Order: sequence, then structure tokens, then C-alpha cells
Amino acid sequence: MVNEKSGPVRVGLLGIGTVGRGSFEVLSRNDDEIRRRAGRSIRITKVADLDTARAKAVVGDAAEVVGDARQVIDDPDIDIVIELIGGYGIAREMVLAAIEQGKHVVTANKALLAVHGTEIFQAASREGVTVAFEAAVAGGIPIIKALREGLAANRIEAVAGIINGTTNFILSEMRDKGLSFDTAVAEAQRLGYAEADPTFDVEGIDAAHKITILSAIAFGVPIQFDRVNVEGISGLQSEDIRYAEQLDYRIKLLGITRLRRDPTGVPFGIELRVHPTLIPTRRLLANVEGAMNAVWVEGDAVGQTMYYGKGAGAEPTASAVIADLIDVSRTMATDPGSRVPPLAFQAEAMSDLPILPAAETETAWYLRLQVVDQPGVLADITRVLADEQISMDAVLQREPGEGEQRTDIILLTHRCIEKQVDAAVSRLEALPTVLSKAVRIRLESLV
Repeated sequence: MVNEKSGPVRVGLLGIGTVGRGSFEVLSRNDDEIRRRAGRSIRITKVADLDTARAKAVVGDAAEVVGDARQVIDDPDIDIVIELIGGYGIAREMVLAAIEQGKHVVTANKALLAVHGTEIFQAASREGVTVAFEAAVAGGIPIIKALREGLAANRIEAVAGIINGTTNFILSEMRDKGLSFDTAVAEAQRLGYAEADPTFDVEGIDAAHKITILSAIAFGVPIQFDRVNVEGISGLQSEDIRYAEQLDYRIKLLGITRLRRDPTGVPFGIELRVHPTLIPTRRLLANVEGAMNAVWVEGDAVGQTMYYGKGAGAEPTASAVIADLIDVSRTMATDPGSRVPPLAFQAEAMSDLPILPAAETETAWYLRLQVVDQPGVLADITRVLADEQISMDAVLQREPGEGEQRTDIILLTHRCIEKQVDAAVSRLEALPTVLSKAVRIRLESLV
């Protein structure tokens, strides 16, 4: 048995939906293990949920159930508040109220932190409390701790991740079963991976929340959700997934943040983007299937590392929530200045490196053009690319069917600045032999 130095840590839980229930159950089931790690018991003693009957069915007599979150925050016996309400509105109000009352906060709310994180962390610093948020990104994968602590000796160069399981499942279904986007979304909804309104997932907003947080931790910059360049997967077509396979690539929705350096090695900006991306099939990240998540990190000392696991679900996310509870309970009596900063870097040492606009980002490209099937077309296309100083890495031309007078040409380029591609595509689409808008998908080798 652990000889506890003080009484149990008393926790108030706001919201006992899927993750809240998982957190309560894992904390209860692993009580002895957690006590051995934390040095004292951690107990959820008060739960707030609008559906009090549901909450009572989960917690029984182990905790008091109330219908008003304010009753938890105003309770002087509560040491830590877990916020699992979600969204931007009432969650922000409750988190700030808890901080003002000197309570530590654990949250899984990536949207809240991506939009209001700067305000929340500043308030926590003033009050000398901790805001812990491991569960906000990639569910049960401890990527926040890895970036903030495990890789603290490194200059982080880049982070790229499959950080939305819903879109990864949809893309896997489109590739493996040849499903259309709409059919794959319907299957994800049937299995519970996608919401009735899947917009936040399929348009890349959820992934943008998460990569915003990871970028701030990786590079020590303020949270800047409004600067993320975001493109979802709703415009992807099945033929591009097939063509990518023929070229030994797979298409994934990635959140990417990368440090950009000038020719002398001095950083001048940060890329922050979410979009469908071709990845070589030989890369580990390309082989993450279904609803799983994975995050690839490159550091100057450690090289390339990857973190893989379940990005959602009751107990995987609860694993991260409770890990935060243990961390907070260990440091409650520690001087606030000695705690790990929420964004890894000391507040006075945060960088003012700018987030680069989309036109200034650098990547390789997959371009698909529907063209007239006649001699000289490819030469015209390559001339335009050469004029814009874009070099080609590979070309694939679909063999037209009998009687067809049009075909697809697929080009893979080397890395170039996006505004070069913008200019080239504008010229290509103006050629009389090009019959449709170009399909453009970014390509990352992750090396």
C-alpha cells in the first residue's frame, strides 16, 4: 500500500458522455495502480451533467451528481475540474471560472484550446494553476507529452499527422473497396465513426484544431487557429485514389506544420496546413488504416519518430485524461514556475515567427489533367511547367479506350512554392487541349 502524504485529490467532472464515462470507469478500475503512481488517491467526487439520470446510472453512489456545472466549480472541496463539455461557448466560460477559483483544469477540448488557448493559458499563469490537455490531440496517443517533454532536447523541424480517425476511415474505405466519398461517409456514420453532420471532420476543421496545438508546442509560438490553411477531403475523387496507388502512393488527410529556413539555415516562418496528401506507400504513415491515428515528428537530434494508436473512443481518450490527472496531482504543491509550461516554452521566450500564407508553402504536387488525345499535348504541358520553374518527377498517362478522344495525364512534381503551381495551373487550364479544371493534391515524402 502507498503511504499517502495527504488525502485524496478531489475531482469534479463536467460532462459524462462517452469520454466522461470512460474516465470514471478507468479511474475506478485502476484505482490502486493510479494511487501507486500518483502517491495519493484520485477521486471523482462530483459530476455535472444536464442528464442527471444518465450520470447517476454511471456513478451510482460514488459521486454526487448535479445538473449545473457551476455547482462543481464553486465547490471549495474540488481540486481539479475535468472539462468534457466540448465546443467553444459554455466550456470556455466554465474553464475560465474554474481557473479564477484557483482550480486546476484537465480538458479534452481541442476546439476550445485552438480558438481560446492563449486566453486560457494566460489566465492559468496568473492564478498559478495548470491546464492539462493531453486528450485534446490524438486520443490515447501521448503526443503532447512527447513533444513537450520527451523531445525537449530537440529543435523540432516538422510534425505531420493523421489526426482525424473519421477521415482516415473514409479514405481507407474508398481505396480498399472502391467506394465513392458519399458512400464511405455513410458507412462511417453507420459504424459510429462519423457524426450525423460530418463537416468538422471531412472539411479538415477538427484536424486543423489539433495541428494548431501541436505547432504551438513544437515551435514555441502562440496558438493561431485563424492562420491554418485548411482543405478537406470532400472534393476527392475515387480515380485519384486509384492513380495514386498505381504510382505507389496513398492519399491521407494530414495535419502538417514545418519550420522553414532560408539558405543560411535561419528560420523565417512556419507552415501550418491541413489537406489531402500523397505519401509514398513505403512510409509507415501511409499504412495507418481505418480509424487509427499516427503522428510523425522530426527532431534535429532524435531524427524521425512516429506515434501510433487509437485517436478516439471512451477508454483511449480516458487514458489521456487520467494521465493528466496524475501529472497535475503530482505537481499541485509545486511552485508554478517550476512546472512544465503548457506550450513547452517559457512564456517570455515564445517566438514571433510568422505562420506562412498558403502561397508561400513548399511541397511537391500531384496534378491530373484531362486532355485531348493528340500528339504534342504533353510537350505543351511540360513547357508551361518549365516556364514556371517546376520540375517533374513522374508522368502517368491513361491509355484511352477505343473511340475515346480524351485521356488523363498525371504529373508528379518536385518540391516547389505553391504560388508557382498556382501560376502554372492557371496557364495549363487555358490551353485549348486541356478539357477540365486541374486536380491538385499535395505530395509529401516525409524524409
